[in-house]
Parts: sequence; structure tokens; C-alpha cells
Amino acid sequence: MSGKLFVISGASGVGKSTVLRIVMEKRPDLTFSVSATTRSPRPGEREGISYYFVSEETFRDMIEKGAFLEYDAHNGFFYGTPRGQLEEKLERGDVLLDIEPNGAFAVRRARPDATLIFIMPPSRQELERRLRDRGDTPEAETALRLQRADWEMAQRIHYDHVVVNDLPDRCAGEILQILEKE
Repeated sequence: MSGKLFVISGASGVGKSTVLRIVMEKRPDLTFSVSATTRSPRPGEREGISYYFVSEETFRDMIEKGAFLEYDAHNGFFYGTPRGQLEEKLERGDVLLDIEPNGAFAVRRARPDATLIFIMPPSRQELERRLRDRGDTPEAETALRLQRADWEMAQRIHYDHVVVNDLPDRCAGEILQILEKE
């Protein structure tokens, strides 16, 4: 594999999608690894671009076949990185992978050369405000996401780099600098 793998993590609501969209606009040579999930699409998400949306039965079948580089269950859904599409993209160049900490640690074990970057919110209060303002998540799921966010943010000490998303353009600029250095 010739490309470099960059793993991006951050709690739900931290603004990863916005920041990564800016990064990808400024670095069109980067490819984004698309994860599979058992959750339903949110407004604006597209099959094969945002995620591969699959049934739980299909996901479990993929696990049995060893089709994932990493996978995990959280917030009531499965998420995983299909190995084949990631390897194809790495053959062509550098790849960004947006996954949660357990997946990032599994990638680190499989690919020690991967660079792990964690995106933090400016504060826990700001993260909660962002999650609630999205308006696309039921309250019970928002409470689960906040509980999970506390654990995820504590995992940042295991990452190579930590950036704060106070302003998406500034945060994206910091990530672009990391990509250049690596």
C-alpha cells in the first residue's frame, strides 16, 4: 500500500463532518474511507458517500467473513471499516478514516503507521449544545451520545494529535498542517 492512513475521531456533535469537508476541499488528492453502519441515514447523507447503510444481518455476515479492518457497536448501532475499499483507496494515495476510538485503536494494531487525530469540542457544554441544536436525534439517543462522548474525549491521550474545533476553518487548517508534516 502506497498511501498514508489518517484516522480522525471525535465525539458525536464535535463537527467532524464539517471539518473533514473543509479538509477534503483543500486537499482533493485525499480519499475518504466510507464506513458501513446499521443506523438509518440522516438528512443529506448518501449511500456509498456518507456511509454504506446495511442491515444488522448483513453487517454480522460481513463480520463473519472478516470483511472489516475494524468494527464496533455504539449508540445502539454497528459501525465498521470495510477492508477491501480501504485497501483499494490506499493503493491510490492518502486516506482519511472517520471512526470512534475503539476502531482507531484496532486500526493502530493492524496499521501501526496510521496517524491518529482526535477532534475535541471547545467545551463539554458546547458539545451538548451542538448535539441538541442538530434536532435530528431523539432525547434518549442524545443522552447516550453525551455519555459516550465523555468516554471518547478521555481517550484523546492515546492519539498522536489533538485539535480543538472552536472554528471549523481553523480546526481544518490545523489538521491540514498535521497531514503535511506526516
